[in-house]
Amino acid sequence: MLGLCRSVVPVVAFLLLGSAAGAAPRVHHVVVVSFDGGAPAVLRDSRMPTLLQMARDGVATWSARTVLPSITLVAHASMLTGVTPRKHGIDWNEWLPERGLVRVPTIFALARRTGLTTALFAGKEKFRHLLLPGSLGVFSVPSYSARVVAASAAAHILANRPGLCFVHFAGGDGAGHAFGWGSPQQRAAFATGDRALGMLRQAVESAGIARSTVFLITADHGGHGSTHGSALPADMEIPWVAWGVGVRPGQAIEGPVSVCDTAATALWLLGVPIPEAMDGRPVARAFASAPGTAPALRTAGVRARGSIR
Repeated sequence: MLGLCRSVVPVVAFLLLGSAAGAAPRVHHVVVVSFDGGAPAVLRDSRMPTLLQMARDGVATWSARTVLPSITLVAHASMLTGVTPRKHGIDWNEWLPERGLVRVPTIFALARRTGLTTALFAGKEKFRHLLLPGSLGVFSVPSYSARVVAASAAAHILANRPGLCFVHFAGGDGAGHAFGWGSPQQRAAFATGDRALGMLRQAVESAGIARSTVFLITADHGGHGSTHGSALPADMEIPWVAWGVGVRPGQAIEGPVSVCDTAATALWLLGVPIPEAMDGRPVARAFASAPGTAPALRTAGVRARGSIR
């Protein structure tokens, strides 16, 4: 099924590194942004000028797929490890300290092994299950509010220019459960998240790292009614947007993209070796063949459109 990341390899294979070992970094900074509960149809129907402009000017698909069960912690574990739930071992959706930590390396742990700085800013405490020892220079759950989360992340970007930064906006999911997917309240929550995304983009520019940064913007799951977790397309479909230096401008991505591909793409961009056992694969077709050949982080205008196969 397309919603599941692709292969089944013993977890021990994470000890073996793939052919990307020693590859030169394509960029020096990657910012991964997740809109919790971000069903593509709802996002596109919300007041989200920043996200939609980045999708137009970068590369995008509105039919990427998440994993089963399509729930927050399970899907984010796949997003940030690049493997299926069977491998990463997380099959619950709450902060349960007694259940321990994810059982495979996260992208933060892999990045730190190569000397990169890492940071995570989230709106839910349950992300502590991904906090492997020594993997994150900063782990912060400052608030459920996207504005507060973005402000914390933006301040860190300005001061420290991390190599790999993950930012999670929770409000859309909460509004979906309270008022329904696609409700005016949920669309308003996503609009708030869009303004928060703009804060991150401005921080990258103000930090002077725009010409060496790629944003990967996605979601953990969609939803239907006031819930999610099933194999229904409404729950399984997620957005996947790449925007920044080296991105092939104004393109739509054709072919399947999995939530696991986010992890692989982030590592590939940063020149971090990708484990043999990772199910995700870099979405290399979204990027120019030579690093830095596309304008970095363009803030206005629509480029000529096409498709990437």
